[in-house]
Amino acid sequence: MSWITDDWKLKLLALGLAALMLGAVAFSQNPPTNKPVTTSINYTVPAGLIVVNPPSKTTVTVSGLADTISAVTPISVVATVDLTKASPGPSVNVNVTVKSLVPGVSIQPVPPIALDIEKMAAVRLPVVVRTPRVTPGWQVTQAIASCPSSPCFVTFDGPVSLEGNLKAYADFTSPVQNNTYDVLTQDVVLEENGVPLDLAHLASTTVPKAGLDLSSVSIHVDAKTGTTTRQVSLIDAPPSNPPPTCYRITGITIDPLAVTITGSPEALSQITTVTLPAIDLSRSTSNATFKVTITYPAGITGSAATARVTYSIAQNPNCSSPSP
Repeated sequence: MSWITDDWKLKLLALGLAALMLGAVAFSQNPPTNKPVTTSINYTVPAGLIVVNPPSKTTVTVSGLADTISAVTPISVVATVDLTKASPGPSVNVNVTVKSLVPGVSIQPVPPIALDIEKMAAVRLPVVVRTPRVTPGWQVTQAIASCPSSPCFVTFDGPVSLEGNLKAYADFTSPVQNNTYDVLTQDVVLEENGVPLDLAHLASTTVPKAGLDLSSVSIHVDAKTGTTTRQVSLIDAPPSNPPPTCYRITGITIDPLAVTITGSPEALSQITTVTLPAIDLSRSTSNATFKVTITYPAGITGSAATARVTYSIAQNPNCSSPSP
């Protein structure tokens, strides 16, 4: 045993130096390093709140030995935001908690992020069926939505800021020219102040996802032919400008005197005459005839497209300085 005990200090020193050299070689082959990793953010949002346009990812810097860091992927890093104690408001600063699922990896702190947090509420909306393409001569007597009960209601869950003036529609886009129609599946259109909302985009930019509980409904449309005709008189409008000074209108002749109009009974019941466009007589010092276009109310057609209006114009004998 003397060979072990002899010069034991020198032998221990040699063993230590060998260990250090081995560590140095290993360390040179596997040095400490860091790299950026982009990972998804998981949000914990309590009931009654919704986050609008939150960032879906964050980039963090991970550090560790090269062999360990090389194994780190985006799914190896978990980023979470807990809003259980947050209050609604714009640009609310919240902390992002990040941890690694790989041992031996450290993560540099992530700065807080600003979130737009709103109250989330539900609003129940009736689905109105619109029929924008009704063929002339037809009128819609009934247009209803079913889901499956009728009348149909849908519920929108989303930010309170969107729920001030929401309306839900189902559009029957085919021409109405038969007695009845049934559509089994028609998308629901959601509008805010008359502007359609992109529900797919809205769902992708809110946490939790905002949207409708029903995306489609059934449609039933009843229609009938409802046109009728009646005769009404054409009347002249006051001139946009009268004849020149010292000239006056002594008579008006309209050809034709009356036209036959066609439309729904409801529309025709409101029409007793059709007024022709106003005419400029500022250059007329004698009889003048004008051809004018007859303008009919919306949904009404007439038997004539134009009319001739003749003005009898004479000099005023009581005027001492007639215009030329």
